[in-house]
Amino acid sequence: MSYSREERLALCDLLEATGPEAPTLCTGWQTRDLAAHLVLREHRPDAAAGVLGGPIAGHTARVQRKLSKRLTYTQLIEAFRHGPPRLSAFALPGVDERVNTVEYFVHHEDVRRAQPDWQPRDLADGMSQALWGRLKAVKFFLRKAPVGVELARDSGGEDAGPYRVTVKNARPTVTVIGTPAELTMWCMGRSGAANVTFDGTEAAVAKLRDWRHDRPGA
Repeated sequence: MSYSREERLALCDLLEATGPEAPTLCTGWQTRDLAAHLVLREHRPDAAAGVLGGPIAGHTARVQRKLSKRLTYTQLIEAFRHGPPRLSAFALPGVDERVNTVEYFVHHEDVRRAQPDWQPRDLADGMSQALWGRLKAVKFFLRKAPVGVELARDSGGEDAGPYRVTVKNARPTVTVIGTPAELTMWCMGRSGAANVTFDGTEAAVAKLRDWRHDRPGA
């Protein structure tokens, strides 16, 4: 089973266990809103393009609200559990694993880490390596950072590949240090729930932390 499929099913189980009104790390969203978002991405390509903002973000929000009202919470979870429609781009071979591994991991943690008694997960080495391998793709999200940003893995061993990756090449540079899971959460805007440390000048670190704190992800 692929990592994206494992995270999809685990997230479905967690959504069922927490119920439709549980908090998440996504600002303003309860678990029902998150479930509607997940269904929208795969079933409404006309609206999915507005997930990250832009001119159709309002349309995306309206479609998500309609989905949340039209389908019961159980129906939303089951639609997500069954995967994308046959004609969806997400159904093409390999696309789900490449595109959704990080998406589903982060949203799984959005629910887990919003609960008062959450504990870090022990991820399989393969999953950690999959997250680390995708961290170069976060350059888009960090392109406007006020300083250079380097990510450093604090676990994985010699066989896990490069220890550091530069995601914004500028000076001064701040190195953000953590496991691949924690770095992923930080890069995707969950800075308040990510267990990372920083190496850099005091002024540069303060600039980066202030900037990242104001940019929650979705």
